[in-house]
Amino acid sequence: MSEWIDALLFGVALLAFTLGLTSIISGFMSSKQGSEALHEKIEMGYLGVSGLVVSLVLGYLIV
Repeated sequence: MSEWIDALLFGVALLAFTLGLTSIISGFMSSKQGSEALHEKIEMGYLGVSGLVVSLVLGYLIV
């Protein structure tokens, strides 16, 4: 039964890592200008770092 839980945790960790990395990349590819661009970069960066932290925590739970 623990193998199922580990597989589920791995899937969620992989999803969180992918979303986090994609958010960081999307933040750098913004075509907006001015304060709206800065707001979007901060928002996407925060979401990206949060996704990476969640994936690290879930990876720690698997081990």
